[in-house]
Amino acid sequence: MLKEFKEFAMRGNVVDMAVGIIIGAAFGTIVKSLVDDVIMPPIGLLLGSVDFSNLFITLKEGATAGPYLTIAAAKEAGAVIMSYGAFFNTIISFLIVAFSVFLVIKGMNQMKRKEAPADPTTKECPHCLSVIPIKASKCAHCASNL
Repeated sequence: MLKEFKEFAMRGNVVDMAVGIIIGAAFGTIVKSLVDDVIMPPIGLLLGSVDFSNLFITLKEGATAGPYLTIAAAKEAGAVIMSYGAFFNTIISFLIVAFSVFLVIKGMNQMKRKEAPADPTTKECPHCLSVIPIKASKCAHCASNL
């Protein structure tokens, strides 16, 4: 059974998939940093110095009464919160990843070689314009020599 597992694990598809998952996880980390550290701060500044990663709604007060200034303070007090700002960041990250994957696939599709058209198997008779096999020396429809 160990031998069968080794053969399965060393197949090209499994190794390719593992490499894709590892690169995808690393790419996700880069995109998260791009969203959190580069894209969202200017958007927050334009919207009046809003820090999207710290936007939340308190659903239930904790042991210490609110208002809570940060998510960490709310969690420390035991409050039940809904972190919609983090959700916005996640949506933007997803859109960036989806667009990046779209661009990669589009580029790969353009790099594929276009297949040469197949050689024709028929031709038209110059006398009666009927379709005949390309190797024909006499038209089956009008009996003309080709």
